[in-house]
Amino acid sequence: MNPPAPLTMRGFKCDHRLPPSMAYAASVFSVTEWGVALLWLAVVLGPLLYAWRTSTSIAMGVTVSVLLGSVVQVFWALLYSWGTVEIWVWYDAVLVPSRAFNLGFLHTMVSAGFLHAQNDLMHVLGNVIILALVGVPLEQRLGRGRYAAVYLIGLIGGSLTWALFNSGSDIPALGASGAAFGLLGAYLSGWPKDEIPFPLILIRPWPVVFIALLYFGLELVRALSVMDSGVSSGVGHMAHIGGFVAAYFALPLVAKGGPYELGVVDGGPSTSTDVARRLQQVKSKMVDLTTIEDPWTAVGLSVPKPVRGAMANLRSDGDEPDTRLAWMEHIAHVASCPTCDAPLGVVERKTGPHLQCSADVQHLEWPTP
Repeated sequence: MNPPAPLTMRGFKCDHRLPPSMAYAASVFSVTEWGVALLWLAVVLGPLLYAWRTSTSIAMGVTVSVLLGSVVQVFWALLYSWGTVEIWVWYDAVLVPSRAFNLGFLHTMVSAGFLHAQNDLMHVLGNVIILALVGVPLEQRLGRGRYAAVYLIGLIGGSLTWALFNSGSDIPALGASGAAFGLLGAYLSGWPKDEIPFPLILIRPWPVVFIALLYFGLELVRALSVMDSGVSSGVGHMAHIGGFVAAYFALPLVAKGGPYELGVVDGGPSTSTDVARRLQQVKSKMVDLTTIEDPWTAVGLSVPKPVRGAMANLRSDGDEPDTRLAWMEHIAHVASCPTCDAPLGVVERKTGPHLQCSADVQHLEWPTP
């Protein structure tokens, strides 16, 4: 998180602070300023809604939202330099500690995470790298719904920490860094031995434990340095630490019952180009499990109790081949064929993983080829 540059707003001079008489800056927006604000809202929400409705990666949806939102902010800066707009249209969306806990501004705990200072594109790039390169494999471990929960916990944890440590301050803060550090904290908590491609010295696979502790350690040193010197660095180090810690401790609860056991060492999610291309081809041919009956209901039986939770998770999170495979293997372990009571197995086809009866495939193959 970092503060915006000073701006001149219609009717008063702004020194990073909001005028006490103005409840919402939007109340004095011009038509052009409303247009920019609505454009920003559209490019932020659009990728998120698309990812959710099409069962594609939420991590990539968030990454695109943050990136496109920053592009609109740069567009606003261009309009401002031309004198077309006067008001920094995100005043009602940035996190201001002195008002953060007012009911009308609670939304800023989240909305500030989709904003960046338009004069600091390197900060945006750094966040986007973490959101994509750490977020995507973490989503593969958690599934889409659990990943979204962890992301929000890191984002809100960072905002809450910043507001508490700066209570009474009128200086706005913004940025996705708290959420980005939350992803690092969550991954460290769940699967520290995974290796993911990341650009430190070189772009190569690095252990999550190394990446996460390096980032956290550097941030802790910077925060202590600022506290010792009393001179602000212009970066919300406490927000980064708050997001990291919140997601780290929340991850075991969020991941409970998920597709992967915490701490499992299996090489980590596949990230090579060839494997990713193959998985994408499989995913494009997979049946949407929410549109078909489960194997027990299809033959007029009740779903066995040990299977119910796993089946619900399979339907909600089984849109990725690896996640679907993990849930089906769990179901095969705790259930048997509804026709002959033989053990179940899982086979991988071009259309994704399938549950099968080990005695006779005619008894059960789900989803039906």
